[in-house]
Amino acid sequence: MSYWLASRRRGQEHDHIQRFDPRFWTVNFPRPMMASVVTTAPDALRVTCEFHHKGELAGLIWESKDTLDHSLHAYATDRDYAHTVLSFRWRSGGLIALDAVNGPTLTIEGRDASGTPRAWYVRLWNYAKGSPEDAVVTLPFSSLESGFSLPGAPIHPSDIDRMFISLVPPGYVAGSDEALAAQADGWVELSNITCDGARAMLEIGDCMLPEHGEQIATAYDDCFNQTPARLIRQIRHLGYRGRVVHYVGMSHYFRLEPLGGGHYVSLAGGALNDACAAWHRAFAEEAAAAGFEPIWSLSYELLDAHCWNDWKQRSADGSPAQTGWEPPSALLSPAHAGAMGYLRQVAAAFVQIARDAGLPVRFQIGEPWWWVMPGSFAPCLYDDAARAAFGGDPPLITDMRASLDTAQINLLDEAGALLAASTAALAQAVRDAASGEAEVLLLAFTPTILDGQTPELERANLPTGWAYPAFDRLQLEDYDWLTAGAEARRRAAYAHVDARLGYPIERQDYFAGFVLNAEDAATYWPRIDAALDEAKARGIAHRYVWALPQVARDGYTRLAPPPKPEDEMQAFDDVSYPLALGTDASASPEFSTTVLVTASGHERRTAQWADARLRFDVGPGIRSESELATLAAFFRARHGPARGFRLADPFDHSSNGATGAPSATDQLLGTGDGETTRFALVKRYGEGAEPQVRRITRPRSGSVMVSVGGEATSAFTLDPLGQVILDEAPSQGIEVRAGFLFDVPVRFAEDRLALSAAGFAAGQAPSVSLIEIREAA
Repeated sequence: MSYWLASRRRGQEHDHIQRFDPRFWTVNFPRPMMASVVTTAPDALRVTCEFHHKGELAGLIWESKDTLDHSLHAYATDRDYAHTVLSFRWRSGGLIALDAVNGPTLTIEGRDASGTPRAWYVRLWNYAKGSPEDAVVTLPFSSLESGFSLPGAPIHPSDIDRMFISLVPPGYVAGSDEALAAQADGWVELSNITCDGARAMLEIGDCMLPEHGEQIATAYDDCFNQTPARLIRQIRHLGYRGRVVHYVGMSHYFRLEPLGGGHYVSLAGGALNDACAAWHRAFAEEAAAAGFEPIWSLSYELLDAHCWNDWKQRSADGSPAQTGWEPPSALLSPAHAGAMGYLRQVAAAFVQIARDAGLPVRFQIGEPWWWVMPGSFAPCLYDDAARAAFGGDPPLITDMRASLDTAQINLLDEAGALLAASTAALAQAVRDAASGEAEVLLLAFTPTILDGQTPELERANLPTGWAYPAFDRLQLEDYDWLTAGAEARRRAAYAHVDARLGYPIERQDYFAGFVLNAEDAATYWPRIDAALDEAKARGIAHRYVWALPQVARDGYTRLAPPPKPEDEMQAFDDVSYPLALGTDASASPEFSTTVLVTASGHERRTAQWADARLRFDVGPGIRSESELATLAAFFRARHGPARGFRLADPFDHSSNGATGAPSATDQLLGTGDGETTRFALVKRYGEGAEPQVRRITRPRSGSVMVSVGGEATSAFTLDPLGQVILDEAPSQGIEVRAGFLFDVPVRFAEDRLALSAAGFAAGQAPSVSLIEIREAA
């Protein structure tokens, strides 16, 4: 299906919003404090804060440049606030009040009239009317002055990058890491938000893409700083519908309790902190109003800094299981009753949020596994709770790549059974909390579970206890292999998981993505987009793009399928032209070249096409009136030029020269890198460093031969449009070559076919033009 990496709007629909629209404010803060912002009305927002240290400060932020939304839907950048007036009603509780020292201050970051970067600090109380916790604040930017009291230093309003309102707890001490005597909870509401004067409105992208059939994934750890209204608007405008997988994260949802200078996850006061609960209630309500059905996703991970030490999986040497993120998350032990009981409480809290919003209960258990240490490949099966569950002195495994004995293999089977039991208990907790119908899904990451270097790992991390119908749906993701081009591994994994767990295809979902680094966007998004089409062709009904932040950052735009008539107009019939061409038929390769002649007579030539396109005249090959009738019938069946077909080019149809017998080493398709298994058929013309390369999309059935490192192989499959998929990825630098016979994809050049029996009888050959079709590479 078509897609686009949009870097900016190019004439697409737009609208206008009031500057300082509540949906587009954000929050930020240092950890371990927590805060969230939600919209409570079209002109109102609410911030919820939780403080743990005296030096913690939350900022309610307005950015002049929208760096979070998709380029088709972002608001326009405008740094000029001259003669603009912002007004709102302020109400707060649990925070230092407007009139106090360290009270709410508007920090403005930008440049002064000379262009020198600087910041100004505008005390809100100086522009407020009312009480310290309930006042109307009016901010005329052209006459604002910074400082604790007025008069102060005038700000420069015409070159502002961002501004934020500071929110701090009672007892605030700037820069202090001293813990508060007790957790401090605070809130602020801005209502009746209005913007008047010059530049009070901003242009915003309003391109509502048609529904395209795909679905999206989000994560609270990635979007905690935004309003749910902003996210749901983005998802809907991008053409996603139906289900939204929402990973509740591993670092922002929990409550904390102090201990020994640190803070650790806690159930005191409930499973979710107030900021998270407020955000997710708003998210559920916004999703329900827009017709979305969230799938709440919970993993076996917690931010390592706040995870109880005895909850963590550990390797045999006592090292805790930690991911490579910074800061790292810890993997929870499926054997630890406290850790697993905690997850069940968290799951129940999110189920209750879904029920309160009138949403169906859909819950994903995300990537539960026993961790394997990167580098050493040591499995983390040896925390105290796991050791006890495995009999107290389980067999030692220090490297999953090594050959394992019977006792070690039995240990992996026991670990798999324990993991399956823990997920079954979590699934039951979800169903119990739902008090009715609930759909429970399991997400598995096949590149780790089915790593070829650790063939026995699936015993622990893909246990047979997960076999259908343990869960309502099985969800698979394989983006490491997908983005690396490891097609054979992906396909083998699908078949293996099907055989091991037995989920019918209608009970399977697929996750495509993601693109971690923006510099990989141009390489990875085409593969992700193609994987969505591939999953659809396999019969996967629910396909998810992972994830929204990367979609917005890179401008990934999935386009809707064309309407049926256009589909038919672009169709290809995999049939051959029914007549022999004969020696009188002609073939003409053509290029498109722009030639600019300068005043001095010199030329500048620009090739518009990388490859020639062929034109044929097959009319002179017609030998009888019966062949005229065959041609006419074939023309009608193709609807003239509407449908393509194959043509056997008598002058060039082999990988060996033009017409020679092919061999497996004729044409270089590429070189191995240890991961790539997909290689497109090509034929090269000319000598030298830059021969002209022609994509072969219609090889003849049964004619393709492949060699790897000079040795012929049959360990490959041939995908549509001439894509060779090797069963194993060739090592670095190993050449992949192929030989083949091929046809040319063509169409009739005209809507009209002029045939004359009288002319033919008089020896006049008809002219029947065919044009080569450019097919997807």
